[in-house]
Amino acid sequence: MNKYMKIYQSICEKIINGEYAHLQQLPSENELTKIYSTSRETVRKALNLLQEKGYIQKLRGKGSVVIYEDIIQFPISEMISFQEINQRLGLDYETEVELLEVIRAEEVPIVKHALELNDQDKLWHVIRTRKKNNNVHIMDEDYFICSVIPKLTKEVASQSIYRYIENEMNVEISYSNKSITFERMSDKEIAYFGHLDPPFTATVRGIVHLNNAERFQYNISRHIATEFKFVDFSRRVINQTRI
Repeated sequence: MNKYMKIYQSICEKIINGEYAHLQQLPSENELTKIYSTSRETVRKALNLLQEKGYIQKLRGKGSVVIYEDIIQFPISEMISFQEINQRLGLDYETEVELLEVIRAEEVPIVKHALELNDQDKLWHVIRTRKKNNNVHIMDEDYFICSVIPKLTKEVASQSIYRYIENEMNVEISYSNKSITFERMSDKEIAYFGHLDPPFTATVRGIVHLNNAERFQYNISRHIATEFKFVDFSRRVINQTRI
């Protein structure tokens, strides 16, 4: 990992953990070069990335101030596994593997089309619930292409499938495309969540790609609608071109 990425992650964790609070000023660039034993250019690259991701705002002549507020429960705009979110934010959710099976792509036409598969191509079908105080708050349903992931166990699924893919299989996960809809609960979802009022889930669907742009996963993440909050950070880009 590049040095600036290590610095970025270190400062990011300190911001999320509250060591650097909202509106607190970060140490100066000179101080950070000493803390991390690196060059000023490397520190600046890390700070630029922190600003790009919405953690800090660089103020001319005044250094950098923290603008991150701890209101993002599930940052769906990031490529991050549930276990990583759970650990990073200290949410203490328990994962239960409800189903792990191999099916043919023809059994799920939407997934077959999304992953560009043939009828007989095989998929891992995984359903996991995320529980707190024995109540289901999130239901994740995943389809992984078997030819990409030949082996998958309940033990792996109960921890982090992404960690297994990247650390054990040495395969790099790169990016995803996601959509959010609010949908009436089906009988299957009621069986996991129970009867909710209103009977809706916030449903996040995503197609995930490997580093070579190959599609390998179709994910459906269902959240209780009344608990779901989507918060994203956007920065205005000013067009410098004069007409």
